[in-house]
Amino acid sequence: MTDASGISRAAHVDPGAVLGHGVRIAPAAVIYAGVVLGDNTVVGAGTVIHTGVQIGEGCVIEDLVVLGKRPRLRRGSSAAGIALPDLVLGGGVSICCGAIVYAGAVVGAGAIIGDQAQVREGAVVGERSVVGRASCVDFSAKVGNRVSIQTGVYVTSYAVVEDDVFLGPGALMTNDDTMGRHPKGEGLSAPIVRRAARVGGAVVMVPGVEIGEEAFIGAGAVVTRDVAAREVVLGVPARVLRQVADSELLENWR
Repeated sequence: MTDASGISRAAHVDPGAVLGHGVRIAPAAVIYAGVVLGDNTVVGAGTVIHTGVQIGEGCVIEDLVVLGKRPRLRRGSSAAGIALPDLVLGGGVSICCGAIVYAGAVVGAGAIIGDQAQVREGAVVGERSVVGRASCVDFSAKVGNRVSIQTGVYVTSYAVVEDDVFLGPGALMTNDDTMGRHPKGEGLSAPIVRRAARVGGAVVMVPGVEIGEEAFIGAGAVVTRDVAAREVVLGVPARVLRQVADSELLENWR
């Protein structure tokens, strides 16, 4: 049953949590001490929100979501030592069923994190961006505003994805040429995808490549070297076919 406040009697809400006006919490949700829920936020059944999570106004947190999870790392992991401040969700964010958003991440206003998606510690997802079903934004990756990440995409750690980028279903980034056999302390080299670039389904981006502004990568390509602004590339390895036409530029599609 739910009382007049909108909070189910079958939910566990620690007295140390801060709840705004109009918050609704479904049965079996667990809200730990120190959590801040903004006005008119909805929390679904079975969701767990750990200490150190700040949620803005009007957010929708669906069923079986975990927010503020702390990473469990193997010895020597490159993610070790990442600072874990509060997880912060901007206003109007939607976190869909089964998603996990780690401590220390930031999700901008109006963003959507899809079913079973994962946003790791230190990652940033910008305003009005979408992270599709079962996609992963790995630790310390930076995703800009209005980015469309489709189903089953992997954005590797330390990657940079600028504003208005499209990443097609199954697109994959890598960041380690040695596949785990680099000297201790040597940094990783992640791809950079510049503003308004479009990356097709099942594209593979090798460590360190840069995809230029408004570039177009055809489905199934393997990007082994930098792609200049507005280049259209296809194939394995990806090779330049033509330039993106003026009529295709983002400014003509807003």
